[in-house]
Amino acid sequence: MGTVVPVAHQEQSNPPEHHTTTVDQGRFCLARCTCGWRGPARRARSLARTDAETHSTAPA
Repeated sequence: MGTVVPVAHQEQSNPPEHHTTTVDQGRFCLARCTCGWRGPARRARSLARTDAETHSTAPA
């Protein structure tokens, strides 16, 4: 039989990147992220884009 050697698990040092998009739904626009986050519905696309940028640059 062989010798069992414990192997240290390497933790992921970099969290997954956030990829945000904006989606039009009727008269509203909202931001979405690949992590599952959804921003509030906005009438102004610029505000939805700001929500997305704020989410993707926020510390974890």
